[in-house]
Amino acid sequence: MAPFLHDFPFDPSYGRTPEDLLRVPAPAEPGDFEAFWTARHRAARAVATAPEVGPVEEERDGVRLHGVTFTSVGGVRLGGWLALPADGPAEHGFVIGHGYGGRREAGPDVPLPLPRSAAILPCVRGMGSRGRVPGIPDEAAGHVLHGIGSRDTYVIGDCVADLWCAASALQELLPGLAGPGRLGYLGESFGGGLGALALPWDERFGAAQLTVPTFGNHPLRLTLPCVGSGESVRAHHREHPEVTEVLRHFDAATAAARLELPVLVAAALFDPSVPPPGQFAVHNALPGPRELMVLRAGHFAYDGLAEESAELAARRERFFGAWLRDTAPGGRGPATAGRSGRGSAAAAARSGRGSAAAAARPAGQGDGQLQ
Repeated sequence: MAPFLHDFPFDPSYGRTPEDLLRVPAPAEPGDFEAFWTARHRAARAVATAPEVGPVEEERDGVRLHGVTFTSVGGVRLGGWLALPADGPAEHGFVIGHGYGGRREAGPDVPLPLPRSAAILPCVRGMGSRGRVPGIPDEAAGHVLHGIGSRDTYVIGDCVADLWCAASALQELLPGLAGPGRLGYLGESFGGGLGALALPWDERFGAAQLTVPTFGNHPLRLTLPCVGSGESVRAHHREHPEVTEVLRHFDAATAAARLELPVLVAAALFDPSVPPPGQFAVHNALPGPRELMVLRAGHFAYDGLAEESAELAARRERFFGAWLRDTAPGGRGPATAGRSGRGSAAAAARSGRGSAAAAARPAGQGDGQLQ
């Protein structure tokens, strides 16, 4: 029985118990999976991002928020927000992804996880007020199908590259954040799925949080009804079953199996937009230090949401504090050590693995938009 009263024509818990969800596997990767993504990463890293920073638009929570633009693959110019410390230099850097629907302001992504931090909050191509690109749909149902006929034209691959280019822009603007393991990543829903696809190939990141990540275990997702972008893919698949070969290269759980840096995953037991089995498939595949926060629900309003969001924020601060706080340029702080799973912080992160009891711990929530 679903844990919430709802009017969806399906059960957003999909009949899975916490124990069931912790057993959902990742699909095997295609033979050229690594070659495909490393080639895309090389191309993105070669882009001259030419970032430009606008005037201050807002100041709050210890940062000044500026508009920012940068160039991504294909010469596409994208925008977003740049958060800089109100006082003193930036000691930590973050790239923060967004859900489907994009972002129209920095919103709840500020305050940042750690004090004295900088962050870039990009709008990936086609999404949000500063990411619109002619020819790319700006609504989830159309965006998720754009270019899906080929792995080389699928928009999701370019959106992953947009995150890599955003990281390049941030490090160009703040050279003190350059180097391996210097950046943290946060992504929710669409941004969580993009993060899982982006992070295994990029040594600049030292830790990540993925909240209700999408795109996990596509073969299973194609069997599960939802009200998010996955339903658009399901409908397309019924007419074009050959799309499964394209989706194999864009499976967040498959990519997560290569993600060795420390990751905090917030996955929901009940979610009408991003089916929970796919979310847990991402967590379950992670081979490195990982911590799990089990959410009561995602993309759904319910009593206790504010308290769960506060708990997730506290865990986020502790998590990034453990893995990024002591990292210095050229040094071997927790972020770089995390790639081998060594050190006491790794053991602490692993203590949250696979605990069905964590379901009783409240945590965060999606933004309520179609994912």
